[in-house]
Amino acid sequence: QAFSVLSLLLLRRLIISHKYLSYLSSIHDLSTIRKMMMSAVYSVVLSLTLFEGVKAFAPSPLVLQTAPSQRSSDATVLFSNRRDFISNAAIAVGSASGILISTPQSALADVDTDSFIKTGMVSMPMGVSGQAGKAKPVTGVVLRDGSEVSRDKSGNVLSEILLGKSSEPTPVLATFSSPWPLAKGGLFDVECRDAQTGDGAFLTVASAKGKSVADLPKTFFTDSLFSSTGRFSFYGAPTDVRVKKSDVDGPYRYLEIVFSNLSQSTNAEIPRTALVAATIPEGTDYVVMLVGSSTSNRWKRGAEKSVRETVGSFKATLAPTSGLKARAKERV
Repeated sequence: QAFSVLSLLLLRRLIISHKYLSYLSSIHDLSTIRKMMMSAVYSVVLSLTLFEGVKAFAPSPLVLQTAPSQRSSDATVLFSNRRDFISNAAIAVGSASGILISTPQSALADVDTDSFIKTGMVSMPMGVSGQAGKAKPVTGVVLRDGSEVSRDKSGNVLSEILLGKSSEPTPVLATFSSPWPLAKGGLFDVECRDAQTGDGAFLTVASAKGKSVADLPKTFFTDSLFSSTGRFSFYGAPTDVRVKKSDVDGPYRYLEIVFSNLSQSTNAEIPRTALVAATIPEGTDYVVMLVGSSTSNRWKRGAEKSVRETVGSFKATLAPTSGLKARAKERV
């Protein structure tokens, strides 16, 4: 009978403690948790838990009615277990309190999940949470299996990409001449850049949705290039985006765009100027673009010439036919 009462009391305490800890785990504000732990309510709950635990291990009337020698022996065992209970409970409560109090701010930092899902960015892109696990920018470029992006000694870059449905893609050769070396690593598809100055050019692809390159609105290019997952949005979506010029020359469309980009090193908005060459290869419904850019400060000091020459050399044409099946290369 005593064992049954003991079990019921312990079960009751566990249920109360579980409900309270579940409530604490639902709170993500560290300051709120600290205040609650220091409050009288929290102290009372812990006191009641320990108090009822002590009562649960107290000697039963059956023990008090036994012979003195037997009662002394049984009471010693009970009192020893009670002391163990109190010691273990204190250690457990202290450990739990210490964990909650010492939890670093970054572990319980508020994250606007709705904003993150919509924009793909966190509130502090330069912080630890913004750098960890950063995803590869989406350029829409699909390289053909068995091909490699190459750049010869003269700076001529060659890449073979696939456009259209994965079941029946169209191979396209994209070429341009670049003074900057190829960018290596899993973050890059087809890109050349100067790691010191930030000058460079990269390839990107977007669906034309049935329109010709001349009929595409300016917003098509700004939305494609400056989306939250685009190449220029690695540390935050660009601001102050403005199309300065837009010209059509045969099958090619050229745009000059200015914007401000977040700098990784200074965490400041840096004005930048970009040139875009866009074309829709024959028989496809996709816009292939080469985007060259530099900071506006460097643009005025001579970088414009290199960017214009690179973008002006861009060509995207259908690849020669072959008997080999065109398949997409697996992403690293």
